[in-house]
Amino acid sequence: MTQDFQAEKRLIEVYQLIGGGRYREALRQAELLVKDVPHFQLAQLVYGDLLASRIHIVKTLGDVSPEAAAAAGLTLGDLRQESQRRLEALRERPPANAVPAQFLKISAKSRHVIAVDASRSRLYLFENTPTGPRLLLDYYVSVGKAGVSKSVEGDQRTPLGVYYVTGLLNRKTLGDFYGSGALPINYPNMLDLRRSKSGRGIWLHGTPATQFARAPQATDGCLVISNPDLQHLSSTVEVQSTPIIIAPKLNWVNPASLGAAAESFESMLQDWLNAKTRGDWSRVEGFYASDFNSYGRTLNQWLPEAKAEAARARSRQLQIKDLTLLSWVDNEEVMVVTFSELARGAVSGPLKRQYWVKIDKKWKIFFEGVIG
Repeated sequence: MTQDFQAEKRLIEVYQLIGGGRYREALRQAELLVKDVPHFQLAQLVYGDLLASRIHIVKTLGDVSPEAAAAAGLTLGDLRQESQRRLEALRERPPANAVPAQFLKISAKSRHVIAVDASRSRLYLFENTPTGPRLLLDYYVSVGKAGVSKSVEGDQRTPLGVYYVTGLLNRKTLGDFYGSGALPINYPNMLDLRRSKSGRGIWLHGTPATQFARAPQATDGCLVISNPDLQHLSSTVEVQSTPIIIAPKLNWVNPASLGAAAESFESMLQDWLNAKTRGDWSRVEGFYASDFNSYGRTLNQWLPEAKAEAARARSRQLQIKDLTLLSWVDNEEVMVVTFSELARGAVSGPLKRQYWVKIDKKWKIFFEGVIG
C-alpha cells in the first residue's frame, strides 16, 4: 500500500525525467512503477509511450495509430486529460503559505480542512495549526460526468459550496465500486435547500480494486480519489468537524488579507449576541431574514425557543467559543458560521451553525440550529 500511496509522486518523477531528456532512466522508473502498481492505467500508458519511443518519435501521450485511438474511445482521451491535470498540479502549485479565500477563520476544534479545486482535479488537505491552516498534502480527484454545480437528483454534477464530513463508511459495508471506503458530506446543506436543490448521497470515496484512478469527470456527482489516498485521508480527518470546500476554482490568498473581513463579521456577530443577552428582541429579530428557517420552523415559530434558551442563562453574558467562519461567494455572499454558545462561567454549551446571506448590503441569518 505504501507503493500505491507514492504512485503519483513516482509518475511525476517519470515526467520530470522525460522533460530532462533522460529517457532511459524514465523508462526504467516507469517499468518499476507499473510492476508495483499494475492497475495504474495512466502509468501503463506512459510506460507504453516510452517503449514506443525506442522505435519511433512519440508526438503525444498515448501516441497510437488512429485506429487504435478510435477503438480506445473515451478511455484514451480520459487518460490524456488525467495526465494534463496531474502535470498542471505539478507546474502550478499554490503560492507558499497561501490559503483558499473561503478560510476566514477556522476553530482549533477543526484539526483539518479540505478544499477541492474542480478546475485542477485537485483536493487539498490542510492541517489547522496554531498559526493557521497549513497545506499538508494534495491529491488527484475526479468529479461528476457533467461537471460541477449540482442542482437536481441525477444530474451527474458535483455540488459546489461549504460542506462538512459527516461520517466514515467502512469498506466492509460497501461494494467494491466504492473502494476502500467513503466519507459522506452534508449535501444538500442549508443553502442548497434554500435554493431548492435536490439529490443526496454525495460521498468522497475510493475506486474499484482494478482501477487506480478515474477520469477527471467520471462520477455521478461524488468526489473520487485513489484508494491509498482515501485510506490516508480517512485516517487523518475528523467526522463532523472537518469542513470541505468544493469550488470551481480556488482563489489562493495571503491569510493576513482575510483578517479585516473576519474581524468585521465577528464584530457584527458580537452585536447579535449582546442584543440577545440584553433581551432586546426587536434588535435581535433585525438580524434575521424574512425567509428564516430552522429545521422547518419559521422565525415566529422559532423565536419562543430562542427566548427560553436566553432566559435559562439568567442574564449572564452569552459568549461564543470555537468560532469558524467560512465564506462562500457566487451570485450571493454567504457565511457559514459554526460556534459554541455558552453563558459566562459555563464550561460548555450547544454547538450551533448559522447561515448568513448578504441582502441589500446587510448580513441576515436565514438558518440557525443546534448541530451538537
